[in-house]
Amino acid sequence: MAHTESTDAVVIDGLDVRRSNKQVLHSVSARVGRGSITGLLGPSGCGKSTLMRSIVGTQIVQSGSVTVLDLPAGSAPLRSRVGYVTQAPSIYSDLTVRDNVSYFGALYKKSKAGIAAAIDAVGMTDHANHRGDALSGGQRTRVSLACALVAEPEVLVLDEPTVGLDPVLRVDLWERFAALAAAGTTLIVSSHVMDEADHCSALLLMREGRLLADLSPDELRTRTGETSLEKAFLALIRDEESAA
Repeated sequence: MAHTESTDAVVIDGLDVRRSNKQVLHSVSARVGRGSITGLLGPSGCGKSTLMRSIVGTQIVQSGSVTVLDLPAGSAPLRSRVGYVTQAPSIYSDLTVRDNVSYFGALYKKSKAGIAAAIDAVGMTDHANHRGDALSGGQRTRVSLACALVAEPEVLVLDEPTVGLDPVLRVDLWERFAALAAAGTTLIVSSHVMDEADHCSALLLMREGRLLADLSPDELRTRTGETSLEKAFLALIRDEESAA
C-alpha cells in the first residue's frame, strides 16, 4: 500500500523541555498544516525559540515528541527539507551576497539559476556583489533567508525575522512569506509583535512555556470579543489567569 502523507507538516505531542534545571516548555501539543503560515507568538522569554529548535531537531527534549513531514524531528532525511533562520543573521561578512548563498547552495548541489532565484526571492539581486559587512541589518536578514531558501525547503522555520526592521521592509518580507506559502512551503514564524498575527493563517499563542491557544486570527477575535489582536491576546491571558 502506498504511503499517504499527512495533512500536517509538524505534529508536537506533549513536549517538555528543561534547561539548567528550569522547565522551559510545559506539555506543549500542536499541529501545523502543510502549505500554511503559522505564527508563533508571545512575549520574549516565553519559550518560542526553544519550541522552534525542537522542531528543527537541535533541542534536547525531556519528554514528548515532535514529528516533521512524518519523520522524527532532526532525522537525517530532513536536513534538506527543513530550513531554519535564526534571529541573528548568519552570513559570512567577508563574502558577497552571491558567495554566501552559493556556499549554502553547494551543500545541496543547487545550480547557478537556483542560487540566483533565492537571491531574487528576497529582493537582493541588486546587491548580489556586495560583501556582508557592507549590508544593513535588514539586508543581512534577507541574505540569511536566501541562504535557507536556496535548499528549497518544504518547511521553513523563522525566528523573529522582522525584529528591528523598518515597517516597509517588514511588509515586504511578509509578502514574500505569503508567496512561499502559496507555492506550498510551510512557514513557522515567531514574533512578539501581535500586529503581525494577521499575516498568519494559524496562531500558536504562548506564555511562560505553555501553549495558551492554537487558532486562527479570526477565531481569536471571536473567542475574546476583541477586534485588536493585541487586546485579544491580553484578554486570553486574563481568561487563563481567572480559570487558574
